Amino acid sequence: MKRILLAVFGILALAFATLTPAFAQSKGIVYYMVPTLLDEFQTGSVSALELFLKQTGYDMKTLNADNKTDAQQSQMNDVIALKPVAIILAAVDFNALKPSIEAARAAGIPVVEFDRQITSTPSDFTSVAGTVEIGYVAADQAEKLLKAKNGSVKGKVLQVLGDPGDPYTLDIQKGFEEKMKAFPDVKIISLPAMQWEASNAGTIVADQMLANPDIDLIFSHAAHLSVAAVASLEAAGKKPGDVMLMSSNGAPVGLDLIRKGWLNVEVEQPLYAQAAAVAMFMDKVVKKEEIKPGEYDVLGLKSTVTKEAWGPNIKIPGAAITKENVDNPAFWGNQKPPTDTVKPVE
Repeated sequence: MKRILLAVFGILALAFATLTPAFAQSKGIVYYMVPTLLDEFQTGSVSALELFLKQTGYDMKTLNADNKTDAQQSQMNDVIALKPVAIILAAVDFNALKPSIEAARAAGIPVVEFDRQITSTPSDFTSVAGTVEIGYVAADQAEKLLKAKNGSVKGKVLQVLGDPGDPYTLDIQKGFEEKMKAFPDVKIISLPAMQWEASNAGTIVADQMLANPDIDLIFSHAAHLSVAAVASLEAAGKKPGDVMLMSSNGAPVGLDLIRKGWLNVEVEQPLYAQAAAVAMFMDKVVKKEEIKPGEYDVLGLKSTVTKEAWGPNIKIPGAAITKENVDNPAFWGNQKPPTDTVKPVE
């Protein structure tokens, strides 16, 4: 009997020894404060961050603010009390969340800004798309489209921005208009779709097609805005190809519009790489170690870390999606997460 008991205890001890490393792999809980789950980029960001953080040893919990600033402020207060190893924040309102960021960091909790850059107060790390560069890519594509249609780079462009309080759309506008200045024969009409609301974009397109029936190209700063633009064009009796369209975030609906012939170009916002970068640097964020400036490979994309007044900032480039490459699985809009395993930066 004694031998049997010793054998049983030995087996149990071996089982616990085998299981312990699995449990020990978790380096703690990271909370992701997502602004909304109403669009595919945001739902995709939850899945991508969870996937990559798990690969680097972290568990993640998500709180959705439903695009309400007061709700996100309250959630931040609740999470600070729970003392996670880090908070990832995609802010509903950039200025309103500043005190919450400062409160978290004062409590010793590092804060990572995801997708929505906050420059008014320091954070521990920021991972964003190269938004001005997205504007540059869009301008290059607009130049080609207008030249192909009109024989030279001339014509009328309707630029449908997102919410004017969002640096994402303002940076894209900056990059786009900066490069288009080289073409004085191009007239750009820029109007904001408040709160990134698709119905607002649809109204803008409907009104402008009446006021300016000679619009050659509509450039919306998100794919879901292009969906509304297409609905307005259809209501006006337009068919695919009658008016050229571009978007700038790479969502599945944008890729579908390319396949249907409505959308000429979708400039991707590199969701997977933005999430992978957060996971790559999370060890350094949690340990409060220096994040060195320089070039880093993030899922095959050459990305740049700089030291800014608001902290270390990684900028990741996007790419133009057209009918020729729309099925490339590397684009997040095709919803095929990368099989590459992310490793922490040492």
